[in-house]
Amino acid sequence: MICGLSIQGLTVVESLDIDLNSGFTVLTGETGAGKSILLTAMGLALGDRADAGYIRPGFDRAEINLEFDILDSPEALALLKELEIDSDNCCIVRRILSRDGRSKAFINNCQVTLQILQQLGERLIDIHGQHAHLSLLAADQQRQLLDETGNNLNLVKKIHQLVDQWKQTRDQLKQASESLHNASDRKKLLQFQIEEMESLEINSLNYQALVDEHTLQANIGNILNSGQAQLDILYEQEQNSVSSLIGASIRSLSELSEAAPQYLPIIDLLDEAQIQIQESSQQLRRYLDSLEADPQKQNYLDDRLAVLHSLARKHQIRPEELPQKLDALGEEINQLENNSEHVEQLKIEYDERLKQYQTIAEELSVKRKKNALRMEKKISTAIQELGMPQGQFKINISRQNEIDTPSPTGFDRIDFRVSTNPGLPLRSLNKVASGGELSRISLAIQVAAIDSNSTATMVFDEVDSGIGGGIAEIVGDRLRKLGSTQQVLCITHLPQVAAQSHHHLLVEKASDDENTQSRVRPLDSKQRQQEIARMLGGIKITEQTLAHAGEMLGWIKE
Repeated sequence: MICGLSIQGLTVVESLDIDLNSGFTVLTGETGAGKSILLTAMGLALGDRADAGYIRPGFDRAEINLEFDILDSPEALALLKELEIDSDNCCIVRRILSRDGRSKAFINNCQVTLQILQQLGERLIDIHGQHAHLSLLAADQQRQLLDETGNNLNLVKKIHQLVDQWKQTRDQLKQASESLHNASDRKKLLQFQIEEMESLEINSLNYQALVDEHTLQANIGNILNSGQAQLDILYEQEQNSVSSLIGASIRSLSELSEAAPQYLPIIDLLDEAQIQIQESSQQLRRYLDSLEADPQKQNYLDDRLAVLHSLARKHQIRPEELPQKLDALGEEINQLENNSEHVEQLKIEYDERLKQYQTIAEELSVKRKKNALRMEKKISTAIQELGMPQGQFKINISRQNEIDTPSPTGFDRIDFRVSTNPGLPLRSLNKVASGGELSRISLAIQVAAIDSNSTATMVFDEVDSGIGGGIAEIVGDRLRKLGSTQQVLCITHLPQVAAQSHHHLLVEKASDDENTQSRVRPLDSKQRQQEIARMLGGIKITEQTLAHAGEMLGWIKE
């Protein structure tokens, strides 16, 4: 259960700390006071998408903290143990939103991903929004609710996996069958392409070496001329070469070395330089002697590169990729030769996937029908308690597709049907005309679903809208009974519901010339009577209204 909620800098909330108790707690207040922001904060703390727009003006960031006692939440404890996050039966969730749009999430001061936060939230809180009755009109939501209450989610997940595997095998079989059908023509084309590449010796192609050789032949004249000019400068000119000039310097300095022995190390360095110049000149000479302009070779290289470029364009690849293309063509032709056996194997896999799907889908269908009978009885009873004494609820389950066409949702089409008055036929839920009836039916469905839910905390956001009077009192009584086994939080505008709560929190909005903010405070018995009188009578509270509120509070019996 939630023990506490702390909010800093979130929209209309500047700073807020709330202690929450077990049992049934209502939150009331004027429209626009900020009641729903508390649910928004809970959602953000448990992984809902967020942006900088949630941050209160004047604040650099928003922070939400939720403290849970998870002693009675074995699934949450198991998740924290799996994540190696210490809990000690206590869990503190923190979410920080920043102005740059980023957010950080923590569980017991360990930073986690939003996905992990969402997984934890699913195990701790079940939130029923104020538009839940509208979402229940959708067939997908009806099927999901039936599967959740019947503990079928593992089977549904397995169905999804089997359908994905079946589709993958189907696509592979289709591709392989088409390939086999066109194998003869394709094989001829591949053989031609392979023979063409082999005739050009592509399997031993070193394209970069070929390009380097072509570049050398194209520039060999310049290379020879430049090399000979540098050779002359370095060594081969008799008087003005670098080698002869260094030799003259050595001789000149040597003549003075007896008088100036400091010249000796300089002479040694010059000797080494002269030797290096002589060796480099010899190397340059050998290289130049090895070069020879060959017009025929140049023409061959031009033609060879032209053929390679043309072949590369044909296959829409780069020339250096031709050897890999040849290997790929060889692999494809081998695959074509083995394709008949591959198709037969894929057919076997296809039939196995389909059979596995049909087995699991049939098992899921049986469980759905069994759960549907149980839910029909519970929801019909709840509808009758909510002011429709002749109301009947039916979950119609029919086949939605052929047995050999797998669907991620299984065999079944789910349709919630209801009859609210005697003599009227059962109709689909989305054909119920009265908004008030739809709200009550939706509430009955949700209450019946909650009885199958092990989540420790239930949150209702104005799910009692569209009802009033005695029906509202029945709703309040049911929520109070739920509060005896689970923590129940409910935002409501109905005094009949508020009067039945174990705890009462008032949400108020305070404004001055500079800012507006929402605050929450717990009510004692006298303040609670005053608030319920406000809910009964509006702006002006009379003695009679206060007496009525006190009378309502006095009706409550455990």
